[in-house]
Amino acid sequence: MMVEITQRRLAYIDWMRGFACLMMFQTHCYDAWLNPVARQSEFSKLSQFGGTLPAPLFLILSGVSFALVTDKLRQRGSSTGEVARTTIRRGAEILALGLLFRVQEYLLGFGWSPWTDLFRVDILNEIGLSMMLMGVTCWVVGRLSSGSPSLGALRKKNLIVAAGTALAISMLCPLIWNNWRPRFLPWPIQSYIDGVHIFDQPQPWLFPLFPWGAFAFAGLAVGFYLLTDWARAHEAQAISALLAFGLTVGAFALWLDAQPWRVYANYDFWHTSPEFFLVRLGVLLLILFAAYAWCRWGAGQWGFSPFIEMGKTSLLVYWVHIEFVYGAFSILKKQQQSIPMATFGLAVIFISMVVLASVRNRMKGKKEAIVALLDGPVQP
Repeated sequence: MMVEITQRRLAYIDWMRGFACLMMFQTHCYDAWLNPVARQSEFSKLSQFGGTLPAPLFLILSGVSFALVTDKLRQRGSSTGEVARTTIRRGAEILALGLLFRVQEYLLGFGWSPWTDLFRVDILNEIGLSMMLMGVTCWVVGRLSSGSPSLGALRKKNLIVAAGTALAISMLCPLIWNNWRPRFLPWPIQSYIDGVHIFDQPQPWLFPLFPWGAFAFAGLAVGFYLLTDWARAHEAQAISALLAFGLTVGAFALWLDAQPWRVYANYDFWHTSPEFFLVRLGVLLLILFAAYAWCRWGAGQWGFSPFIEMGKTSLLVYWVHIEFVYGAFSILKKQQQSIPMATFGLAVIFISMVVLASVRNRMKGKKEAIVALLDGPVQP
């Protein structure tokens, strides 16, 4: 039974990540290919609205996955220091890949791409930074826990600290963007904190720690919650409780936004407010519940699942699709397409990325088999 629960948990997380990939594809495809007239349509505006989902989805899922990996390492007997080294190193690898991606984009666009794009804080950079910070946070919690606490006790402590960190980031964001900007730092470093880049003001199209890191820590809290003994024994009820919590905090945030008084002198609901963070958190928990329900009671795992396939290799499909949408190898001429033609291009990208992900996933198993064959003992 525990194996079935674990498989289902991984399945709905992968499905949710694959859904984020699809929303990312449609956002990028329509943004890159639609002609000026089509870009003014209601359809285009709806696409842009859907484009607000992928980044927080990827971040919250990185937090959930981080909790699962951390707990698995602890179950294997790894020390607090070993867990920290493993997870922080993985975050550093993702950050390095983000920097490498920026170098690739600069070289492919050499001649018209500004050198400052090399230091643009994109979603991969933020995921890597957040993972490193989550590793440090879990290390601090482990070190400050007296004696040899049980796994259950560590899960609860990490849950509380992660939730508090997410809330703190969201509440500090308006101050960081307006009053407490670290202007003493070089702008490539400052951009990781407030997204200022080369401009005088923080840019909402970048992915700095404030506010985006809050989603990763919220995912970390969700992950440790799902690992508690009660959640493991009552999985459906636990996911339903998350849905109820999300709807409650979302409604509360909208009520706060409607009040005539303001806590912050510079209030920007859509970019820096804690209220918008809570509303989006509610939406993400709604999607989490829907993904879980679809994979457990629906057709989410009936045979072949494109979303699950892409969810297992989301980094690869992210990297590759960018080049065929925005890059020099774009399959359609940019900013010249009608909605039907751009939709056709989206279908081509989606199918191609599903095929790529499927091949990659199956190669993983074959690679392990080949290595085992080569490394195995020679039979007489």
